[in-house]
Amino acid sequence: MNAGRRLLSRIWRDLGAEPGLIDHALPSGVPVPLPSRLATGDLAWASVAAAACATGGDAMALDPHRIAAAFRSDRVLTIDGATPPVWSPFSGFWRTRDGWVRTHGNYPHHATRLRLALRLAETAGADQVRDALADRTSMDAATAITAAGGLAVPVRVEDPAADAALRSHPLLDVRRLENPKASSHRTPISTDRPLEGIRVLDLTRVIAGPVCTRTLALLGADVLRIDPPHLAEPEWQHLDTGHGKRTALLDARSTQMHELLAAADVAVLGYRPEALDRLGLAPGDLTERYPGLLVARLSAWGAEHPLRAGFDSLVQAESGIAWIESPDGDRPGALPAQALDHSAGYLLAAALISLLRRRAEEGGSWQVQTSLRRVAAELLGMPRRSEPAEEIALDPELHTTRFEVAGHALITAAPAIPGFEFAAPRPWGEDQPRW
Repeated sequence: MNAGRRLLSRIWRDLGAEPGLIDHALPSGVPVPLPSRLATGDLAWASVAAAACATGGDAMALDPHRIAAAFRSDRVLTIDGATPPVWSPFSGFWRTRDGWVRTHGNYPHHATRLRLALRLAETAGADQVRDALADRTSMDAATAITAAGGLAVPVRVEDPAADAALRSHPLLDVRRLENPKASSHRTPISTDRPLEGIRVLDLTRVIAGPVCTRTLALLGADVLRIDPPHLAEPEWQHLDTGHGKRTALLDARSTQMHELLAAADVAVLGYRPEALDRLGLAPGDLTERYPGLLVARLSAWGAEHPLRAGFDSLVQAESGIAWIESPDGDRPGALPAQALDHSAGYLLAAALISLLRRRAEEGGSWQVQTSLRRVAAELLGMPRRSEPAEEIALDPELHTTRFEVAGHALITAAPAIPGFEFAAPRPWGEDQPRW
């Protein structure tokens, strides 16, 4: 049994899903072409296979090249024929006095906080950031940037004991909560769109959560994404993962937010645990207030680190992945895709599809959670290679789909799950916050 199939079997046990749905789920003879020393392709296959099998689909029909294109969606995305700039000049690896740090400054407010921490002018560019970081230790730099509200971590080597401790807990932590109140929630309709009629409130951003809810929309769910009015989303990022969703702006503290939750079947949460607690949107609060609700929570570092914000690139750097994938032993490297993000998204989608079925059969409210750091620990425990496989060029014509969105020509990655087609993304924030 290869690593991808072993991982799928463990995921299925975590979910308590019907064993027969994965009886014939085996990877094809062609590996998913995401070349790295770590088993990135096996992780990607198992994650997508879990979502496909949860629908009753055939994992044998999964195209490994299509999975790779989906995981590298930012590389095939074009808007009006142009490839958007995915990374800010303030996001990346920076050499320090004693090593390296990784920063994330794609959002303007994070770039502002980075410069503030380094005592640089608001007009300072990447060269000034480089020089300022070269004079600090990695820990001093990361501590100062984090304290100022920015995002940075030291680039560390892996810690096998810490990863083993994380793997002692389920990759998908599923919990059922008894609730004596009757639930009037909908159940999936058995059609060619298996989640037709299911309402999903999407409170996520930045790849992992949006990939989860994009997958639910692909399968027919009515997905409504809500963003705070004061925090704009980069256009490319929304168009890359916004397929089939409606998208609106709303203050999370508003009465209307709770009206949406009261009528939802599923809530997907992607903000820091501490921020959710402060807004009254912690999973426990929601399942107590709205009996029968399914709540999925994704965080960067896990519920045990409620104050920490983070992104895939930062988790790769701090968990040791960046050094394992170093191209030369001197500079840190990265996985060939934002694989922690994409895998977490498909895994949560698989869990929610499975839990909709379990709720219909067993009742109750359900919670499921995972984190990018927990996914990283899983990847670090899988077999690895001494060197990455050779890069394989993918034909974008075979693995992309085209839309027109608000007068713009959009090309995005096609669905990794066979048998379904994406609906076009909607312009960000232009729908009404109602079902």
